Amino acid sequence: MMHLIIAPIVLPAVLAPIIAWVMRHDIVLARAFSIAGAVVMVGIAALLVGIAADGQTHPYFLGDWPAPFGIALALDRLSAAMVLLTTLLALAVVVHAAATGWDRRGQHFHALFQFQVMGLCGAFLTADAFNLFVFFEVLLIASYGLMIHGGGAERLRAGLQYVVMNLVGSALFLFALGTIYAATGTLNMADLAQKVGAMPAGDAALLRTGAALMAIVFALKAALVPVHFWLPATYARASAPVAALFAIMTKVGAYAILRLFTIAFPPQSAAMGGFLQSVLMPAALVTAIVGAVGVLGARQLFAQLSFAVIGSVGVLMAGIAAFTPEAASAALYYLLHSTLAAAVLFLLADLVVSARGAARDHLRPAAIAPGARPGLLAGLFLFAAIAMAGMPPLSGFLGKILVLQALWPRPDVALSWAVLLTASLLTIVGLARAGSMLFWSRPEAVAAAPGQEAAPEDVVPVAGFAQFAGIAGLVALIVALTVLAGPVHDYLGAAAAQLHDPAGYIDAILSRAQEGG
Repeated sequence: MMHLIIAPIVLPAVLAPIIAWVMRHDIVLARAFSIAGAVVMVGIAALLVGIAADGQTHPYFLGDWPAPFGIALALDRLSAAMVLLTTLLALAVVVHAAATGWDRRGQHFHALFQFQVMGLCGAFLTADAFNLFVFFEVLLIASYGLMIHGGGAERLRAGLQYVVMNLVGSALFLFALGTIYAATGTLNMADLAQKVGAMPAGDAALLRTGAALMAIVFALKAALVPVHFWLPATYARASAPVAALFAIMTKVGAYAILRLFTIAFPPQSAAMGGFLQSVLMPAALVTAIVGAVGVLGARQLFAQLSFAVIGSVGVLMAGIAAFTPEAASAALYYLLHSTLAAAVLFLLADLVVSARGAARDHLRPAAIAPGARPGLLAGLFLFAAIAMAGMPPLSGFLGKILVLQALWPRPDVALSWAVLLTASLLTIVGLARAGSMLFWSRPEAVAAAPGQEAAPEDVVPVAGFAQFAGIAGLVALIVALTVLAGPVHDYLGAAAAQLHDPAGYIDAILSRAQEGG
């Protein structure tokens, strides 16, 4: 049963080359294998959640080499929840890509998609900082291909910016790893926790430098201000299924901060001195405001949704920045919700934009083709906007209330509440304006702006309910997250408590090395 821990990495790693080499000329077969693989991955992830529910950390040692000498994976409540979220999102995205034909518009979509899922699951399961870097590179290399999938000059320009920014981040990540290894002699998270905990503050200057570089890298991945500027153009120019899958990419950075800076670099340790706490909360609050202002001022739908993702990162990081179990559990609940809500909006925007003719995603009045089911699109957009803005009665409202409640003991609670509530108000107004413009303003004939004409291959005809299947699945998950808020929050609360009491994690990873010694 323990071999299931590595299955979310091995299965897509095996599927990807098979699809690329054997099925590259048969899109129907590639779709069948890719969707079937996504379904199996959901089943595996569900089993992993059940295994992790016992509250123990379950290690997996590749090649049977004990940590910190070999490659170690670790399954706990947090990693299991993140793998399940990834697989559920991946299933919805691949179904939408197949139903709308996006997977036909470039080479090797399904192979790249499988490698992306492999990198994401590996990042959530690894127990080693260097292998976190390795899985980051796997998912980033796949995302480079997915980013430019479908072609086009604008998509290529945005993809180039995305590649350059992530190459810079990767270089900083390597510098950070080298610095930390020089200071501690290890990169295994559990081993780091022991050595950092025993290091005197006076000897920790090199360690703090490496940790600071690593925090910058994770902030870049999470799109935290001031290293957020790559995200709007990237998400706005990517194809809709890719942008929806990328909704979890920023969460990888947030997860990495939560994981490493509670286990390996805890702020309460003498060596770290709480340096991250002093900058993370201000950055989170500014990120929330920047995202909300972007939502309010955007003139194109995909750009607006990209800024909504940035705003949600601000709320999420505000919860993480408190570094308490209560705030972490609230942030995790909001993480689940915001990922699903952003994915719904991107997939839905794909159908809306394809039905607006020359107007595309410009926020101005234009007729929606009757065959596109404008009433259904309008209803789904209202649902998704309520979810993203954090309005009652959906899980976004519950998540924001939990985050605000968790921030209550802090001395800066008044400022935090004011900023987060103001950001929520601006987001509500911006999305309401977009919905009114898209669905309720008087249609008028609109000519395409110069350079904005829709390429024939970018028009997705909406002819049947198959195109709504992925969206419907994500909507059902948001509803389930709302209805089952109590049990889900209890599970995430136990995950946060397990994270902030890392003794069990450390013992599980290092016990075999101690026995061997």
